[in-house]
Amino acid sequence: MPTLGELIAPRRLGRDFRWLLAATWTSNLGDGIALAAAPLLIASMTSSPILVAAGAMLQYLPWLLFGLIAGAVADHHDRRRLVMLANSLRAVVVVGLIAFLVTGTASVWIVLVVSFLYGTAEVFADSAGSTLLPMIVRPADLGIGNARMQAGFLVANQLAGPPLGAFLFAVGSFWPFLLQVLCVGLAVLQISRIAQTPVPRRPEREGDTRRRATTLRAIGEGLRWLRHNAPVRTLIVIILVFNVTWAAPWGVLVLYATDYLGMGPVGYGALTTASAIGGFIAVFGFGWLERHVSFAALMRVCLSLEVLMHLGFALTTSPVVAFLLMFGFGLYAFVWATISTTVRQRLVPIELQGRIASVNMIGVFGGLVVGQFLGGVIAQLWGPTAPWWFAFGGSALTLVLVWRSIAHIAAAKPVLDDGADEIAEEPGTGGLPLID
Repeated sequence: MPTLGELIAPRRLGRDFRWLLAATWTSNLGDGIALAAAPLLIASMTSSPILVAAGAMLQYLPWLLFGLIAGAVADHHDRRRLVMLANSLRAVVVVGLIAFLVTGTASVWIVLVVSFLYGTAEVFADSAGSTLLPMIVRPADLGIGNARMQAGFLVANQLAGPPLGAFLFAVGSFWPFLLQVLCVGLAVLQISRIAQTPVPRRPEREGDTRRRATTLRAIGEGLRWLRHNAPVRTLIVIILVFNVTWAAPWGVLVLYATDYLGMGPVGYGALTTASAIGGFIAVFGFGWLERHVSFAALMRVCLSLEVLMHLGFALTTSPVVAFLLMFGFGLYAFVWATISTTVRQRLVPIELQGRIASVNMIGVFGGLVVGQFLGGVIAQLWGPTAPWWFAFGGSALTLVLVWRSIAHIAAAKPVLDDGADEIAEEPGTGGLPLID
């Protein structure tokens, strides 16, 4: 019978994977603590809804401003050291916040500046960190590796971190941030235990003139590769659109849960916890799913359930049904996240992983920003269930358009990189109308 350690981090994935997993879980615990403590801190300093919302928005904004730059930097520098440096800067920023809190000189504007600086460092840490897994495990093990990384996010960031952060904030405003610094610092030490792996370089083509790569040229190279690779391009567009439709109702979920369903603040918190529990079950069952069901079938099932879930939330008036729907959301959403990440990592050349991952994250956060804005406007005009109807219609239409393309995305093979300027469409796409 396998041990608990073997179940969480199979031995075949190697020692470096275990250090990476430990660092991911540790840093996610720190982020989860801040997830509850930071809004509480801002709310204790101001009653302005705009300033409270700005705290969350300033976590997203750095991805839109610096995402492409961070991806290019990750692809041209030692990725392990870059993660360590960016996380160290995150710790320094939070230490500064603690100093302001301890001395009683903190203000809401200082907290907002800290949020922006912390989010900026996080962009560089996550862009480089997302490239480490494909460098240390075999392509065949990326699925189970990503599932375990998702489990860390669920347990530490979504389940354990927020309650701990809220409790510590009640004890003293600086305590949750002190523990966050310790978590980030420990993650730096854990990453340092990973063996140093050089970043592969694209072979020079015959007649090519060696030129010093600039950041803009590196970004252009990544975007050209993406433009010519239909499966990865379409996958990122799917993620962008589905994040818009998902974020529209999610942005006003608190009003839907407390006012429309009458669940109260505790019920709202339990509703979000239900999705995390569903996701936790899903990611630990991912190995079985990967062995028995094709990625194409899983992707279609997940996106179909997303459409039906929006419809269910639009129609129900029962808190019990809402709990069941949110639990189901967690089950399929984290399977989708694991599959989409695995497919992208398998198809993208290792030297482009940072740049393509950053484009993907820009799609994720761009979709969240647009979706939350639309959801607020739609709910203001037509009520708390209207965003769910918008999400149902938009996701259903998108699924119809990409249904055939999903099989080609799941079955696509990596293209041998002969240069970003000369990459052909994936074999098997046959010129089908993929979304641009």
